[in-house]
Parts: sequence; C-alpha cells; structure tokens
Amino acid sequence: MLVKIDGKTIDAKQTLLELDRADCRDSLATFIQMAWHIVEPSQPYIHGWHIDAICMHLEAITDDVDNYNRLLVNIPPGTMKSLAVSVFWPAWEWGPCNLPHMRYVCASHTQDLAVRDNMRMRRLVESDWYKSRWPHVKLTTDQNQKIKFDNTDTGFRQAAAAGSITGNRGDRVIIDDPHSVEGAESEQKRETTIRWFKEAVPTRLNNPETSAIVVVMQRLHEGDVSGVILDEDLGYDHLMLPMRYDPTRAQPTRLGFEDPRTEVGELLFPARFPLWVVEREEKIMGPYATAGQFAQLPAPRGGGVIDPDWWQLWEADDYPLFDFVIASLDTAYTEKQENDYSALTIWGLFSADQTARSTRSVDGRGRLHSGSAEDADGAPRLMLCMGWQERLALHDLVIKVAKTCKFFKVDKLLIENKAAGISVAQELRRLYYNEDFSVQLQDPRSTDKLARLYSVQHLFAEGMIYAPNKDWAQMVINQVAVFPKGKHDDLVDTVSMALRHLREIGMLQRTVERIDEIERSKQHIGKPLAPLY
Repeated sequence: MLVKIDGKTIDAKQTLLELDRADCRDSLATFIQMAWHIVEPSQPYIHGWHIDAICMHLEAITDDVDNYNRLLVNIPPGTMKSLAVSVFWPAWEWGPCNLPHMRYVCASHTQDLAVRDNMRMRRLVESDWYKSRWPHVKLTTDQNQKIKFDNTDTGFRQAAAAGSITGNRGDRVIIDDPHSVEGAESEQKRETTIRWFKEAVPTRLNNPETSAIVVVMQRLHEGDVSGVILDEDLGYDHLMLPMRYDPTRAQPTRLGFEDPRTEVGELLFPARFPLWVVEREEKIMGPYATAGQFAQLPAPRGGGVIDPDWWQLWEADDYPLFDFVIASLDTAYTEKQENDYSALTIWGLFSADQTARSTRSVDGRGRLHSGSAEDADGAPRLMLCMGWQERLALHDLVIKVAKTCKFFKVDKLLIENKAAGISVAQELRRLYYNEDFSVQLQDPRSTDKLARLYSVQHLFAEGMIYAPNKDWAQMVINQVAVFPKGKHDDLVDTVSMALRHLREIGMLQRTVERIDEIERSKQHIGKPLAPLY
C-alpha cells in the first residue's frame, strides 16, 4: 500500500517490515513477542522480566561479548525456557541477526521433546510472517525433516536425545532439561547423563574456543548436570531464578544482572503463576519436587534428621563473647575433582544471656517463639562462626586450616582419626606447635555418620544452635538438612564431631542438665550428672 507523507510516496507495508526487522534485531525479547503468534497461536503472549533476563544472556553469546559462550539457566517449568532458548533464539540468529550459517545441536532427555522444539522452529522459519521479513533464510528440500533440517547457507538444527549426540557438530549446543524426573532419581541413569555431558558434548562443538554450550533446566537432584557444572566450576555463567525470591542465594551473573526482586518470597512470574497457583502446585508437588523444580535448590528424598528451622538466626553484625572456640575438620586432601572435599567448621560457645540479639528461639519441643534475655535459662548456646569446604592438597589444606584457626582464636581443633586426618594433624603440630590452639584427633569408633548426627539432634530441636545470616552458613545448614541423602556430607561430619565432643567434655549442657546441676550444687552433692544423651 502506497501512502504520501510530506509529499513523498512511501510503501507503508515495506516500511513496517523494515521497522519490524530493526526492532527484532535490537532485541531478542521483542522478536519473541512478535513471533509468538506463529509458535503458539492459541495462547496469548504474557511477558515477564525473567524473559528479558534470559534474552540478555543469550544476546551476549550472539554478540560474542568477551568470549561469553557457556551459560547455565536454572528456572522453574512453565516459564518459557524451552521456547526462548531452543526455538526463538536460533530463529532470531538466523533471521534478524543475519547468521543463517549457524548450526544447532539441541538435546533433551527424550527424543520426542527435542523433536517437538525442532518442529516449532521449523514452523516459525517457514511461516509467511518470518519469510516476508527475513527472506534470506531458506530451508533446503533434501534435508527438511523432524529430526534435522538445513538451510541454503549450510546452517542446520538437529534434535537429539541426551546421551546420543553423534555425527554433526554445532556452533551452539543447547541442552534443555537433560534429566527426566524419574531419570534424575536413578543413580545409574543420572551418571550416564553426566558422563555424556562431560565426555561427549564438548566434542560436538565446531570451534572449541568460540562455539557455545547453553544448559537450561530445572533442578532435580544435587548431582544433576547443573550440580556438576557448579560443583566442578566448569566455567559457566549461572542465571538462577527461583519461583520465590530468596535473597540469601541471589547472586549477580558475569554480565552484572541481578534479580530485581526485593521481598523474601516474591514471585517470579505472577502474571502466569499467581500466589494461589504457586501454593496449589507446591501442595501437589510436595516439598522435594518444590525444592528442586521451583526453588532450584534440590533436597534429596529421605533427609530430615535436622530440620533447618531448628537453627536459630543470629542477626547482629558482631558475634557474642565466646567462652570457648572449637574447630572441627574432616580431611580429604586431594585436588582431584572426583574426591570428597576437606571441610572445616568453627564453633563458639557462649552464655544464654547473650541470646537477646537473636530474633527467635525454640522451646523444648522445637516450637518457635520470640525470645529475650529475661527468659534465658543459663544453659550455654553454640554459634556456627565459619564453615568452608574445598578440595586442597595437603600443604594448602594445612595452611588454610591454620589461618582460619588463628583468625577465629580457636582453642581446640578436632580432626577425625583416619589416615588423612593423622597426616594433617602431624603437619599442623609440626608447623604450628607454638600457636594457641591445640590439635586433637577424634575417634568416632564404630558409630556411623547417621547415628552421630542423631545423637546431637536434640540440641538443634531445643534451640541451642545458632548461625548468622551468611551464604556459607546456609551452605552448612543445607548440607545438614539433606543428610543422609545428600551428595556431600563432609560438613555434616564436622558438625556432629564438634557437638558430640562438647557434650562429652560437659561444656554443652542442655537446659534440664543445667537446672539439675544448679539444684545439686545447692545441696552440695558434688559433681554434676553426666549428659543424659
């Protein structure tokens, strides 16, 4: 249609197409919104800020920003992750970005899901809407199938099931939900997928330096593909967006993006998942699935010896005055990724009359209530002062342990009496014999790890154990919470060892024991009773 503007005859249709091309090239999110009606004609488009966040990171890969080519996105199901990453992004690069030579290998946990998104993208690039704006993208007739289709500029998109990428190499390897819910529960299936991801996927890249790998998934297990990427520090930028905002876990990405939410529990996508829908789904899914798929913090089924709510929150910036500081070390000195971590926790013993700085406390039945110094019972409390886990060689481990103990003015360092622990203890005594902290080997004898944690469970239930609002403290709390089904238990061992030792030497008395001691002292009976359990 020709129209006159300021005396000039303009082809209005062509002008609108050019405006669309420019808007789409400038923004992947805009392209998604404009192209939505082709891929999902029966569903209205609902925008959310998380889509802008995902697009921002995909655009950085397209624009080759500082060799940005490894991305992990953890986001709940139903938030357009598959469409944005696996369908719209490749079509955007081919058309608006004029990169039709790009090759995509796209995998999911089943061939059917991978083929589904293949067909969605093919339907988009073959639509009249798309072809009228980017006519240079033309599919070949000899290779135009559900599993793989090519274009005339040597670009292609191939669908594959996780575990079976063979043959073609891509400029982009997109891995969308590599685990099924059932597969993540099976150790054998999970390990097979992990082996494929670590050994086969890197060999499917056209150029090891510039080709990109994008993993987008919901968390299903501590040891899933995301867990391996994060635990082994494989160089991926991490965009993690839980359904409910958790400020203790919010971290900026390498591009500087930060979760814009400010209120604890604030929803990710209320326009599509309002509160009543989220609560309904959480009730149906249960705490385990909710933790992984919604919160992106998978907690293995079967944990729960120590309820995370039993930890008392210490909100003051400074710690109380400690009567005794103890460190607990679980050793595994090696730098190999397949081995366990070495883990250390620091604990400070303090009097109950300082708990007024805490915002909550627990009664003898584990029920939360407001506390104050006035209702303190005089029994001691224990503060988690620091916790870390790392894979370190012997010398580096000894130095880090000594540095931590000196900084926190530790009185006693406990080390489990096993082969690695004995060597570490010997080195610490040799190099730091003149320091104020003593080193003691602790023998758990025949008591297994689960029994050790159960033996101190009541201390948590009675509100005697405190922790500050810090990321490292949350790491300890989370690992303890999922034991004995978690992937790692090194920090758990240090917790039970420290608390059991303080109980054994009579320094960590429960309220009932403290009251009994006071009554016995009044009667001049002598020594206090031994710990009840």
